[in-house]
Amino acid sequence: MMSELTLTVLRLGLLVALWAFVFAVVGVLRGDLYGTRVNKRAAATPARQGAPAAGRPRPSRTSKPSKKGPTRLVVTAGPLSGTALPLRASGTLIGRSPECALVLDDDYASGRHARIYEDERGTWMVEDLRSTNGTYLGSTRLTEPREVVAGSVLRIGQTTLELQR
Repeated sequence: MMSELTLTVLRLGLLVALWAFVFAVVGVLRGDLYGTRVNKRAAATPARQGAPAAGRPRPSRTSKPSKKGPTRLVVTAGPLSGTALPLRASGTLIGRSPECALVLDDDYASGRHARIYEDERGTWMVEDLRSTNGTYLGSTRLTEPREVVAGSVLRIGQTTLELQR
């Protein structure tokens, strides 16, 4: 027969193991509910936005910029207000995922939320990438790719973006 001390130690060990299991389950559920952690990028200072990165040559432009089209995307409202980035003809991806060109710190944005690109005719287009909360051009929710021009205002969650020349 086991002594009273041995039985108490076994009970406490089982209780500790049970609580460790509960905390592990809560951690997994929390990760599933809130998604992966998005690391914040340091905002570029206005003086460095146009400067090429040290040690890398400035990329040459192979295609002519469109005469009327936007050349940059500026965050006008939201956590990243004041951030600007140049548009790429191949596409500028916007969302919460670290792989996006513009990483939004917005709970209402999807991982890969929207894309702005230049089509084969030289027209700038914006498309919603099947996001949960939608992408708005002005006050209209996008259901298909739409043409955008300089001055167009996009809203993704609580973030407002403007296309500028």
